[in-house]
Amino acid sequence: MKELKIKLTNVQDIRDFVNEVILVDYEVDLVQGRYTIDAKSIMGIFSLDLLSPITLVAYGDNTESFFAKIAKFVV
Repeated sequence: MKELKIKLTNVQDIRDFVNEVILVDYEVDLVQGRYTIDAKSIMGIFSLDLLSPITLVAYGDNTESFFAKIAKFVV
């Protein structure tokens, strides 16, 4: 399990982010406060406060390539 903070500021960011997340074969969650959302769910992401950073939790062993692809969203 690896965590990092990300920021999604607009609809295009969310679309680009989800397009990368759906390609991984392990679970990825977004955590904000007491809410935990499946990162592959566009509607779930819209339920979060997008003005604040979001904690991304990846439940995989080899996450380096995925993290490199989403580097533009990392805070």
